[in-house]
Amino acid sequence: MALRLLRGKDGRLTAYAPVAGGVARWTEERPGGPRWTGPRLLEAPGLTALTVAQGADGYVHLVGLRHRQGGGDGPDVDVVHATQFQTGRPLTAWHSLGTPHPKDRRKAQRTGAPAAAVDSSGAVHVFVRNAGRGVSARRQDAKGKWGGWTDLKGTDVLDGLSATAAADGRIELLAPAARGALRWHQPEPGAAYQRADDIPARPEAGSAAGVATGVGTVTHYWRDAVGLEVLAWRPGAGEPAPLGGATGTGPVAVVRTTVDGHDCTVLAHRDAKSGRLAVAAHPTEHETAGVWWTPSGEPGTSRPALALDGLGLVVLAALAPDGGLLVARQKTDEPGLALRAWGRVGE
Repeated sequence: MALRLLRGKDGRLTAYAPVAGGVARWTEERPGGPRWTGPRLLEAPGLTALTVAQGADGYVHLVGLRHRQGGGDGPDVDVVHATQFQTGRPLTAWHSLGTPHPKDRRKAQRTGAPAAAVDSSGAVHVFVRNAGRGVSARRQDAKGKWGGWTDLKGTDVLDGLSATAAADGRIELLAPAARGALRWHQPEPGAAYQRADDIPARPEAGSAAGVATGVGTVTHYWRDAVGLEVLAWRPGAGEPAPLGGATGTGPVAVVRTTVDGHDCTVLAHRDAKSGRLAVAAHPTEHETAGVWWTPSGEPGTSRPALALDGLGLVVLAALAPDGGLLVARQKTDEPGLALRAWGRVGE
């Protein structure tokens, strides 16, 4: 379960991390920092997976998988959703979305961790791996009404779905699978999902992330399940392209920004050899271009998250081994992607 870092309408950043009993939340005191408040526990007993998505309205949608004590045949499992309307404010109550298997408790227990994205109308889209190892989706419209679960099909899907909204609001879903990467997309904003061509790749479960790189284009990044190196791919690109040969573990974090006048996607992941985070800037419009990875932070730091703060600077956040929040912010007095020294929130 990854750390997430999002910027609110008021320019302040908020970090979210799943912890025992719910979600830990840290919030900047003012845009650009450096002081934060938190962690504050957003209670959600039984939460075993969490994803966080944000729309253009700034609303933050938390979607999780909840396990509650059941009978002798295992826990009761459901997907839950809550909304934070303003930075630092309380969440709504958690609302159950059920599962794709409302009449079969055992099948419901095989529901995978959710992925979520918000389209241009403010509608929330939630995806899970279902008991048949395909993908099911449920959508909340802009007025807050939820539709039913829809079976999108698919075969041998693994956990670690990645949902991303393109610049025009269309949602694209990447699903790691046993024999490749499956993909669904909307041919136009608000349309029903269509199965797109599979990608000739084997993403490591839980590593994939996407970023909008054009009006209707999403570039996907993930770690190869065999070589463990980070790859990039976008529609029409052919084979996925390796980015510098760096091997790692855990999720890949991404954010798009301008570095020295060039449109770049900043990447971060945990290096497999050193145990430290590694950061790179990848030319957004050149998915085949390699990158140089720069080590950052102390060994043991994990779950990197990236965002632009209220001043437009890159902020890299991660979790310390004890669960504390660590933050490094882009320097303003050096060219390129140079980060200031890491600081621990609360110290």
